[in-house]
Amino acid sequence: MECDILDSLEQLGYDGPLKEEAVLLQAANGGLSSAEYVDLCRWLVSRLKPLCNLEESITSGPEDMDSLEVDMRGLLKELCCPYEVSAIVRGNTKDHLKFLLFLSSELQAAQIAGSGRGCVTGQNENSTSRELRKICETLNVSQSEGRDAADVLSLIQNKVDTLVKKCPNGTVGKPVLKKSLSSEQWEKLHTINTVLSSEYECRRRMLIKRLDVTIQSFGWSERAKAKVDSMARAYQPRRHTLRAESTVDAARLLAAREDICNVVKTSSGASREKTACAVNKIQMGKVPDRGGRPAEIEAPLPEMPPWQKRQDGGGDWGGRGRRRGGGSGGWGGGWGGGRGSWQGGRQNYGGHGGKRGRYQY
Repeated sequence: MECDILDSLEQLGYDGPLKEEAVLLQAANGGLSSAEYVDLCRWLVSRLKPLCNLEESITSGPEDMDSLEVDMRGLLKELCCPYEVSAIVRGNTKDHLKFLLFLSSELQAAQIAGSGRGCVTGQNENSTSRELRKICETLNVSQSEGRDAADVLSLIQNKVDTLVKKCPNGTVGKPVLKKSLSSEQWEKLHTINTVLSSEYECRRRMLIKRLDVTIQSFGWSERAKAKVDSMARAYQPRRHTLRAESTVDAARLLAAREDICNVVKTSSGASREKTACAVNKIQMGKVPDRGGRPAEIEAPLPEMPPWQKRQDGGGDWGGRGRRRGGGSGGWGGGWGGGRGSWQGGRQNYGGHGGKRGRYQY
């Protein structure tokens, strides 16, 4: 459980003293009497409050346990928390960890729901406005100087032109796309990019899943089981940076320069001058044949043998039937004859006393 809490806190951007597992367990053992534990709960609630419009908050500390219990009671009721106040106030370490996991999960869910509605830190802001704000912050352009979005874009264009003129010649290459596209062409381009992005997202998800399974297989050995936490601390930060969604859009096309078209193979002479080493001169010996040639594979055998014509003569069953013989009017002989000619495709069952008709199959 503590590993899940640490992963959630890392994703939420927590940078407090409880980032280590041992320190977190020590604070959870103290519960509400621990100042670090209360501060972490207060930090989670403060991030959750603007996203969910909470009225309750944690304003007290361990020095005023009665007020802190009142705050926790109101907060749990507003969040519809499934845990009792007594379990959090007077519970054990596991109960305190459950409450932290509940708060971090609620905050993650609220952030996901808020991003779907275009809500950023409690303020309504769509993706276009967010990107425009980031551009202005990077270029030190004040959005208040423009009356509308067109004025702000004009200020950004002037700022970029000024900065480009100060750069040495050749710093900014020529664009790949030199022609203007019509609205229909932009729409078709967007449709093509959507299809390709969906395909690449599927491939990236498969590769990320393979990576997760491979890393998980490393922990199967007995030696690695004692280092699960250290493996998680080394792997999880890098894993969270991997995203399956493609970020390539029309803006990347407009920003592409001509140098992107200069594709040099890694096996070319110019590249091999700097990458050649003594290992490349080692030749591999004869390796076992791994197959993989469908044209050389023989057809599989049939699942059932084909039926053959009836053959004369009885087998062991026939002899056995004759040895069990005749006390019932030839039943043994008829039975033996049928068993003996089983491969022939039909059986002759003698009737009672050998005088009834034959049933042929």
